[in-house]
Amino acid sequence: MKFPKENIIDNWLNDNGDPKISRLVKRNLAIANRVSYILKEKNITRTAFAEMLGKRPSEITKWLSGTHNLTMKSIDKMETVLGENILNVVPNIQPIPEKKYVYLGVIKGNLNDAINDYQESNVSTGCPEGEYDNAM
Repeated sequence: MKFPKENIIDNWLNDNGDPKISRLVKRNLAIANRVSYILKEKNITRTAFAEMLGKRPSEITKWLSGTHNLTMKSIDKMETVLGENILNVVPNIQPIPEKKYVYLGVIKGNLNDAINDYQESNVSTGCPEGEYDNAM
């Protein structure tokens, strides 16, 4: 049988499909493919895998179809019984930016006198003089 060059359903999905759902389906398929690969590498049948998980083989078939919405709990169970990571999460470690503080003050009199009289001082915490160290 020869397939038509244009598929009405595919065209509709391309034009109207939800990208979020498409992404979810792709991830589910990737997880299912990873589990299938591990099962093949370890020579574990789907029936044996179902027994390891305490599930019915039909449920495992549904999981490995890639269309079932897997929970983290299910994925974790699979990882545990297989002794393999299915999902590899790489933490997005970004340096924490250094905090920059802005010190505010009051200028009494005119600006030129204030500039000339300026002195560095400790940050005011609202604590009476000398009690800052005890407050922290």
